[in-house]
Amino acid sequence: MDSLESSSIDYDPIFKGMYNTIHIDEKWFNLKVKSKKFYLLQDEEEPVRTCKSKNFIPKIMFLAAMARPRFDAQGNVLFDGKIGLFPLVTQEPARRSSVNRPAGTLEIKPIQSVNKDVIRTYLLEKILPAIKEKWPREDIGQPIFIQQDNARTHIDSNDEEFCRVASQDGFDIRLMRQPPNSPDMNVLDLGLFRSLSAQQEKENLKTIDELLPAVEKAFEEYEPTKINRIFLTLQSCMIEVMKIRGSNIYKIPHMQKEALERRDELPTQLKCDIELVQEVRRYLE
Repeated sequence: MDSLESSSIDYDPIFKGMYNTIHIDEKWFNLKVKSKKFYLLQDEEEPVRTCKSKNFIPKIMFLAAMARPRFDAQGNVLFDGKIGLFPLVTQEPARRSSVNRPAGTLEIKPIQSVNKDVIRTYLLEKILPAIKEKWPREDIGQPIFIQQDNARTHIDSNDEEFCRVASQDGFDIRLMRQPPNSPDMNVLDLGLFRSLSAQQEKENLKTIDELLPAVEKAFEEYEPTKINRIFLTLQSCMIEVMKIRGSNIYKIPHMQKEALERRDELPTQLKCDIELVQEVRRYLE
């Protein structure tokens, strides 16, 4: 209900544009897929994987931050919404020499224990500076909400250090929580992460050093129009959640957004049935 325009609820409910909300979340990206199907000729040998198990496949966790893109009347991109994609890694010197590198060479290693201190550091040193650098100048001073899920590693919305840095340079940046057990309420889990994984898995990667640029490339090449569609899908999921009174057991609706976009009929905000809104308000009371 909070995502609806308050001035429209009583007569023609419509969702907010969500242009001032930034979604953040973490995701593991594997160097290799855990399983893969092959079509073989009758006498062809089966491929063999020498990795002990899927637990030994190298992987890196990334922290992504995404806002809704903005376009002008002609459809040109004014702001692509991509705040950033940050690998949670450290660099450690190699302990021993090998055929690939001498001892002491800096190697990329995933951060083994991602806790509140790590997330706070990335928020303060990575995400907040990126927001302040990329955010549309005309909206500086307006409230900006960073939406995170309810993971124990995420900092509190009233974290003192975060609030101090987030209010500097004329910005008003706030943390907010998404509903528990509702991954579809985050555009990253709703569509972006799956697309990035599918694109990255097309590459024939052999080392962690190759994985980093492959994921970052997939992120940079992701089209802003697709990000915009995910935000509309998010609004349609919210309607489904209202229909089932807050449950998360529903099918993600399909709106044929690409076809609507080709006909220049794709809305920026979805409308919600007023009877449904009234029923939900009575239910919450």
